[in-house]
Amino acid sequence: MKDWKQAFDQKKIRIIDHSDPDILETPMASFATDDALCIHVSEKTNTLATRLWVHKPTIVLGILDARLPFLEKGMSYLREQGYQMVVRNSGGLAVVLDEGVLNFSIILGEATKLGIHDGYLIMVDFVRDLFQDLTTDIDAYEIKGSYCPGDYDLSIGGKKFAGISQRRVKNGTAVQIYLDIEGSGTKRAELVRNFYELGLDSEETRFDYPEIVPDTMRSLSELLDHPLTVSEVCDRIVKQIDGEYDSLTESELEIFEKRMKLMIDRNKKALGDYF
Repeated sequence: MKDWKQAFDQKKIRIIDHSDPDILETPMASFATDDALCIHVSEKTNTLATRLWVHKPTIVLGILDARLPFLEKGMSYLREQGYQMVVRNSGGLAVVLDEGVLNFSIILGEATKLGIHDGYLIMVDFVRDLFQDLTTDIDAYEIKGSYCPGDYDLSIGGKKFAGISQRRVKNGTAVQIYLDIEGSGTKRAELVRNFYELGLDSEETRFDYPEIVPDTMRSLSELLDHPLTVSEVCDRIVKQIDGEYDSLTESELEIFEKRMKLMIDRNKKALGDYF
């Protein structure tokens, strides 16, 4: 399946709006929220959840990033630049979040009926439709030199502006995308490049961390030469999915609290004194 409309067809569409960066204090809460929605959606085959989320300056690390030989040096640098750090529970490597980056999650049920690539393809199709009035040149393939590179990097003219990850919990799947909307994609990439250089300090490791080439990354506003804002893209998404605004149910909040504790424990273990 790669048609997002087919995935959404005949479903009750919920919209959880966390696009105000003051709503959730830390991205740990975002990952715990998506887990809670995954578990709920897996029990409701006629429901699909979506979520908009924006955070203040944060570097979201993958678990492999937390194993850098000189992690303390890298994290000290990020703190000096005004960024907090969290370790996520989904796959991938370091990405940059700030008020110019919009995250969007599609939480699908019946994960056993979806191939591993289906979730990615649904999100790619969704984003292409989202900006079809502005461009028909969005490609999906790995952009070498970008941070958190993957097979479904989204780019225009070879410059990456978005990356997609997946998280499966119970029988639910959260397909998560970050979209660089405003500001400089290159400066965000420079930040991650410097983090890796300090965290590695030329030491060889079993895992090959990406060699970041900042010029491979841009924001969507830069690529389209059109001054998009995060708020405008949120409006586009809401209009495209035609769902209903909602909040977490009491049962989802109970699951959230348990998942949040797991996230806190994970980060304490991974980051130690830097948590």
